[in-house]
Amino acid sequence: MTLYPLIFNVGPLMITGFGIMMMVAFLFAGWAIQKNLLDKRLSGVYAEHIVIAAVIGGIIGAKLWYVALQQDLGQFFSRGGLVWYGGFVGGAAAVLFNGWRQRVPARITCEIAAPALALGHSLGRVGCFLVQDDYGVPTSLPWGVKFPEGYPPTTAQDLRAWGIEVPADALPTDVLAVHPTQLYEVAALMFVFWLLWRMRSHRHGVGWLFGAYLVFVGVERFLIEFIRAKDDRFIGALTLAQVASVAVVVLGIAIMAVLWRNDELEIPPEAKVLTRVAADSG
Repeated sequence: MTLYPLIFNVGPLMITGFGIMMMVAFLFAGWAIQKNLLDKRLSGVYAEHIVIAAVIGGIIGAKLWYVALQQDLGQFFSRGGLVWYGGFVGGAAAVLFNGWRQRVPARITCEIAAPALALGHSLGRVGCFLVQDDYGVPTSLPWGVKFPEGYPPTTAQDLRAWGIEVPADALPTDVLAVHPTQLYEVAALMFVFWLLWRMRSHRHGVGWLFGAYLVFVGVERFLIEFIRAKDDRFIGALTLAQVASVAVVVLGIAIMAVLWRNDELEIPPEAKVLTRVAADSG
């Protein structure tokens, strides 16, 4: 199967599938956070604050991580180049800072945002597929996809330049079918979202669910990296993302262990953005 990027123009504006799905991801993540808050009979207003902070911090963080990888400051203003781990760190920092400013305990923010993070990440990967970025290594499986205008194209010469093994008889300009790892992640992360959503009524301490999210997403990313077309091997055959994934899993396990017992964290009265009881929400 051969696919081309989803790009169209509206007047002077260029609209891409990635941009559309980023917007969709943030909107649905915001819905999930708001629903989570209302189910806990808290005001849903805080969801808007989380989404706005996540958009700003996430995009800046994702870009800065990519710039650091490329060692090229000019890449900060390029259309492509958003790294999930950078977006996660930047978005988390912005969201937690905003929560601190509004006197919301970090554990509460992490707890209510955990399922939404998986949902937003999953939808964002659809955007990666539509813009044809973050694909996998060559494959002969029937669902392999050719990206002749990908980022970069899946030609034999581009893949070889990354150190990716390609068929020996492939000509430099041959467009090869690759694993659609973006779609693999969409499915895996949707499953993680489903799990976390069902686990919202757990009997552990507030914030435990965020630890579970870190474990699930860290394992998912570590495994998918084995078939990703990458050129950033960090330790032996492991990529930088895999090393980061191990750290994320360890952090998640530590959070789950510390918060295993329910400690009934109270919402401070000064956290006004959460104190209104949504009695009329049903």
